[in-house]
Amino acid sequence: MQTKINTAIEPWLTLKNGEEAVAFYRSAFNAEETYRLSDPGGGLVVRLAVNGAGFWISGESVSTEINKAISPLGGDNVRMILIVDDPEKLFAQAIKAGAKEIFPVGEEYGWRLGRVSDPFGMHWEIGHQL
Repeated sequence: MQTKINTAIEPWLTLKNGEEAVAFYRSAFNAEETYRLSDPGGGLVVRLAVNGAGFWISGESVSTEINKAISPLGGDNVRMILIVDDPEKLFAQAIKAGAKEIFPVGEEYGWRLGRVSDPFGMHWEIGHQL
């Protein structure tokens, strides 16, 4: 009998320093590591989850052209939305961990959320729909 696979979409971020990114997301968002693959050439792939919501991090690898973060996307052209019950608490935790405030938590357009930029240039909106 074949196991049913649940459909999911999980972002994958390739960043210059994967280990630093993993440490930041663990500190800023209470992310838990659910998968790790490291190779001797410096390659790194880690799956993180925040309350079950998964995303992937890979570090730039000198041993392969595939994982080179030469022209990273980030800022406003790629945004992550982290949906949580208490956006103020996680927003403050992210700032304390090293994120920079883009705009504070507030209510607009049917959402309660704020936006931060992480140390790697990614923008994270933290909040929930009202």
